[in-house]
Amino acid sequence: MYAIIETGGKQYRVEEGLKIKVEKLPVEQGAEVVLDKVLLVAGTGDPQVGAPYVSGAKVVCEAVEHGRGKKLIIFHKWRRNDSHKKTGHRQDYTALKIKAIQA
Repeated sequence: MYAIIETGGKQYRVEEGLKIKVEKLPVEQGAEVVLDKVLLVAGTGDPQVGAPYVSGAKVVCEAVEHGRGKKLIIFHKWRRNDSHKKTGHRQDYTALKIKAIQA
């Protein structure tokens, strides 16, 4: 059984036991997180598709860790001016382990 959830403005395909990295959530490490914005639940029988969300469906997760992603380099160069600007960005994330999908 799998589900497609929405969190942090992005959509993720999740299954039980899977570990995913999502935008940083304001929860403690080791806390249980319930994600109720479920767009689709499938795997056994006909898939349930929400409009926009599946009513009564939720995904139970555990917050494993908080961290920062790899550094992205942003490089701007202006031609014929002999000038440039180089900056970097690291996005904060929360790693979640999927415990159960309830539909």
